[in-house]
Amino acid sequence: MSGLSTKPYLIRAIYDWCAESGFTPYLAVRVDGQTRVPPAYVKDGEIVLNLGMDAVRNLHMGNDEITFGGRFGGVPHEIMVPIAAVIGIFAKENGKGLVFQGQESELTPQNGDGGDKPPQPTAPAKSHLRVVK
Repeated sequence: MSGLSTKPYLIRAIYDWCAESGFTPYLAVRVDGQTRVPPAYVKDGEIVLNLGMDAVRNLHMGNDEITFGGRFGGVPHEIMVPIAAVIGIFAKENGKGLVFQGQESELTPQNGDGGDKPPQPTAPAKSHLRVVK
């Protein structure tokens, strides 16, 4: 039996952390045929969306998609982003958040500490201490 993806839960958690910390949550999205965003604001197949409370209305962060209304250049737009299209979510002010890599079935959140591999244990350094009798 396959469980639900953790991705929408992690997105909501970082969003809540940003809101409670007084930060502005930004959503990085890979735009595809399923994504509804203003095409004029897409660069290299991606868009970064401000999810701050002052920037959106009717924000809904579900398990399959994120929807809200927002203004781009003063023009209102209804935005729909499939969860699978989300690249990451982060705080504008300090860049902290999560970046998702890989396919939906192989998502790996990255915290900016390095690559996909866990750190390798290092051999303990030879002690400078000696036994004195």
